[in-house]
Amino acid sequence: MLKNWINIFIYQIKNNKLFTALNVLGLSIGIAGLIFATLYWNDEQSYDQWNPNKNNVFMVVNQMDATTFWSSSSSPLGGAVTAMTPEIESYCYFSSDYENDIIRFSNKKVSSGKILIAQKKFFEFFPYEFTEGSPKTALPDQNSICLSQDLAFQLFGNESALGKKLVLQDQNVLVTGVYKLNGKSAYSPSCVVNFMDSRLKGSIENWGNFQFVLMLKLKDPNDTQKVTANLRKLYFDNLFTRLAKLKGITPQQYVAKYGGVKPLLESLSSNRLHTRAGGLAEGKGNFQFLMIMVGLSILILILSIVNYINSATANAIKRAKEVGVRKIIGASKSAIIQQFIFETAIISLLSILIALVITELSLPYYNDFLEKTIVLQGSQFYLQLVVIFIATVTTAGIFPAIYVSNFEALKVLKGNFGRSKSGVWLRNGMLIFQFSVAAFFIIGSYIVYQQIEYMNEKELGFNGKQILNISYRNVYGDEKGIDNQYRLNRYAGIKNELLHIKGIKQVAGGAFVFGQGAKLVTAYSYKDVTIDGNNVPVDFGLLEMMKIKIVKGRSFSPAYSQDTINTMLINETAAKLLNEKNPIGKKVLWALDKEVIIVGVVKDFSLGNPGEPIPPMSFLHFKTIPWFTTALNNIYISADSKTMNETLAGIEKMWTTKVDPEYPFVYDFVDKEYKRSYSSYVKQKNLFSLLNVIVIIIALFGLFALASYSIERRMKEIAIRKTLGAETNVLLKELCKQYILFSVIGFLIALFPVYYLLNQWLGNFAYRITISIYPFLIGFTALLCLTLLVVLSRAYQATKVDVLHYLKYE
Repeated sequence: MLKNWINIFIYQIKNNKLFTALNVLGLSIGIAGLIFATLYWNDEQSYDQWNPNKNNVFMVVNQMDATTFWSSSSSPLGGAVTAMTPEIESYCYFSSDYENDIIRFSNKKVSSGKILIAQKKFFEFFPYEFTEGSPKTALPDQNSICLSQDLAFQLFGNESALGKKLVLQDQNVLVTGVYKLNGKSAYSPSCVVNFMDSRLKGSIENWGNFQFVLMLKLKDPNDTQKVTANLRKLYFDNLFTRLAKLKGITPQQYVAKYGGVKPLLESLSSNRLHTRAGGLAEGKGNFQFLMIMVGLSILILILSIVNYINSATANAIKRAKEVGVRKIIGASKSAIIQQFIFETAIISLLSILIALVITELSLPYYNDFLEKTIVLQGSQFYLQLVVIFIATVTTAGIFPAIYVSNFEALKVLKGNFGRSKSGVWLRNGMLIFQFSVAAFFIIGSYIVYQQIEYMNEKELGFNGKQILNISYRNVYGDEKGIDNQYRLNRYAGIKNELLHIKGIKQVAGGAFVFGQGAKLVTAYSYKDVTIDGNNVPVDFGLLEMMKIKIVKGRSFSPAYSQDTINTMLINETAAKLLNEKNPIGKKVLWALDKEVIIVGVVKDFSLGNPGEPIPPMSFLHFKTIPWFTTALNNIYISADSKTMNETLAGIEKMWTTKVDPEYPFVYDFVDKEYKRSYSSYVKQKNLFSLLNVIVIIIALFGLFALASYSIERRMKEIAIRKTLGAETNVLLKELCKQYILFSVIGFLIALFPVYYLLNQWLGNFAYRITISIYPFLIGFTALLCLTLLVVLSRAYQATKVDVLHYLKYE
């Protein structure tokens, strides 16, 4: 029986080469898309799944207002909440990001960009397997360091690393362990050093200092409500009570009027995709982008399966007599169903193999697109591939098999089947579905394109062309005499050296990066208004260099000595929050204890992602707040475009000989750097455009196949009409009108989903386009043109056939 099925299948392929190829190619593309989405899903879901503590470890996230969440916590919070909450097993502070520095051993130097500063309990929270030493004795004090296997090999080769002395940030540290990175995690450091305790000492009583990430390990993950309640009580007793006292009101009145910090707990197991804060050292995933990829990939596979079902049911006309003969000689209905499911299984298996080839060849480009290192392997993936195969065979094979098995043997053998309407409505419904999906993608991709172009062309409020941003490694270590004044003097010397290089026009430092926003936030108050201002520490001339406008008052100037003592600029957003018509000259209390005067209002500009709302900003000179010098990590340079290459060479030579001889010279252009801040949305646009092309191709495959079968059924009708004198244009009109009607219905069905879903997507942007009628007009025109292109070409070919070929047997 199986041999007979295979022979029939091979015979059908030989007689329907083109349509079989279109079916296989359509399914292959659909399955390949789902494989890509599955690989991306597996990669994102794999973070911290190896960690046995993933469900018991929680990051403390602090909600500052309705839309602002911080992943950093106050320094005294961890010890205080653990002391009063028996449900907490332990706590640990981490730096939110890695540090980049050189590690020295003897005469060898290794640069690492994944140095993690943490407390000694780090390996209780992330129990990496140790190949040397023990996690229980790792990081006993600030003179200890644990290395990953890769870093240990770079430093010592095959020698044991345990007990070796290294130098990090001019401090001697002892290797107390070597660990193996087991899998993807929120923290995958090249080394862990216990410098955190010394950093906490300076702010151990400062409840308003949100600087480091705090994680809590609970005995029972169901106790989160008790822990959260105690966290809130601690903030109320130690922070709000003090702030309320300064205002002369009760803590309850303070919270009611100004709001307060609301601590939340986020599980490590879901932190990667669902954190409301900024994520941890390895960053956070884009859950929306992931769901878009998965959803669209499933939709495309459904479209491919619909194509297959349409072709299979249409092709059933040719196989009707085969089924009738088989039924006459005794074949059961179940045997016919099994045969057709078997054929679908072979086609699906072939499609999956081709899809794997497509995936393997495209994987390098896919990894580059996602900035990942995904590989095509893993037991989970193979199991998912089996599920995809079963789902494809089930959905694509069962209906055509049942449809064919229901043919009446006597009816089809008498030749009356060709006039039967059975299955026509279903095929037409599926064709309308294909038109709807195609319309959705055409309209949606155009709307996405419009939004990204709007972001590209939007007035940003600054001009970053031909402005260099040099990554400046500041110096630290108060115990070595490196204080705020030392840092200022060092920066002033570097600035003076740079100004002597040919082609450089202006030089100014800043504690921020365009596209990444301000990293420092400090509250200031005026009368009854308190504003959480994003601090933008600047040097003289930086605002002018970036062509950032002043709408009221003046900018900073070295002509005013007070500009380095007690003055501040605010942006338009902050000015509106002050509820003061003319804020110039008004005194505000900055950080609760420093009185500063507003001397200017800066026109709003996008410092962070252009899709996000512009926050209230506070501009102060570095000297005004002495500790701002510790955040000076960027030097901006305006240079002559005509001599840019020569200027860059001069800067690099000066930098590598006088500033950072041990580190590579790193720079970027501000405008290019800023565009990368919304690269994820550009990727979504590119993805939508690519999928749009794929959907159109698959839809055209289906339309071509269905139109061909439909026109082939009407060939005798066409021949008779031609014999009776019908003109070609009349025949074309008659053959095309039903497909035009189907495309119109499909377009109308797509209107609401595309409008609703794209409106939801545009909700991610503070500054967005308004959906106009033009995408819909363009989508409808494109859909109609593509439909006519396929149907007219096939219909025109049909009108040119030899009529005798179809009439000679009548």
